[in-house]
Amino acid sequence: MKVERDLVKNPLKNVLLIQLGDIGDVVWTVPAVSAVKETVPGGKVSILARGDFGELLKADPRIHRVFKTVNSGTIFHKTAANIRLIRQLRAERFDAVFDLRSGDRGAFMTFFTGAPLRGTLDHRDVPFWRNLLFTHVMRPPPLESRVRGASEQTLCLLREFGLRTRNIVPRLWVSDAALTRAKNIIKELNPGERWISINPFSRWKYKEWAPQKWAAVLNKVWEKYRIPVVIVGSADEITNAEELAGFCTGRVRNAAGKTALGELAGLLRLSSCHLGVDSAAPHIAAAVGTPTLTIFGPSDWYDWAPPGGGNRIVVPGHDCVPCYQKGCEGRGWSRCLDELEPEPVFEAVSVHLRELGII
Repeated sequence: MKVERDLVKNPLKNVLLIQLGDIGDVVWTVPAVSAVKETVPGGKVSILARGDFGELLKADPRIHRVFKTVNSGTIFHKTAANIRLIRQLRAERFDAVFDLRSGDRGAFMTFFTGAPLRGTLDHRDVPFWRNLLFTHVMRPPPLESRVRGASEQTLCLLREFGLRTRNIVPRLWVSDAALTRAKNIIKELNPGERWISINPFSRWKYKEWAPQKWAAVLNKVWEKYRIPVVIVGSADEITNAEELAGFCTGRVRNAAGKTALGELAGLLRLSSCHLGVDSAAPHIAAAVGTPTLTIFGPSDWYDWAPPGGGNRIVVPGHDCVPCYQKGCEGRGWSRCLDELEPEPVFEAVSVHLRELGII
């Protein structure tokens, strides 16, 4: 269903984008913000994100408001918080709301806004009633003709409503306050004037590479180039970060658990280069302008690798890669990553650092 003519007659001046995915999904929503603001320069665009994930977007001057869902507390606390959220959303009187995911919660939130235009993609394997909550359900492009890239997952919906942008690479703003806090954290850790960051952790363990192998790479980086490393991660990853640091012989500092999302973006902006696996950190690093090197295994780097010459990926040579599965044999681990040796990763890191002029 094409609706571009409707947009011309009734311009969308107040738009809500609902993105209830993970942190990486929130980062890749930025091109959708560009599409709204470039098509309707005087219009407003707001975001509804899951929990504190929307903190990454609060410094963006183009965004009117960032709303968040509440995911913790008692059933009464969450119910009251959701009622308040619905009232806040309805008070904005959005004339269009786009749900960028396929989940039930985003669909209900879209419906409860009361917006006259409520759009989504026609996702497979969703309950039949989900589409009834929207006024416009758009068919995604066929697999053989779709454009690859994470931003396309949202832009293909917005284009159906005449909202377009050429800025398909996300760029995150970092507030002065968050950058100052990040600088203070680095000053306290004192890694040196030039350092690289690493986040070897993922929400999904089948995407991770062994800490001993990361340590082998970092040790050679220190031995050959004398470049210190700062480990970043969540509070839940402090112990794992300490384990990695324990395998390292060079100058390694542990910043895991020391940063909120905004401060993490600031810290990654200060880094000379970021190393990691397929997780949120490489997306954030690339979006604040820091070069990245990311190890991909079973997941799809065609869509999710940060684009641009400043970003490099390392992929195991197995024929089955990418398999799009959550690990081998349903056991939460990936053979392709388990058999990836440190030497080719170190060589890729060396080439990347050389091309960037860091060594």
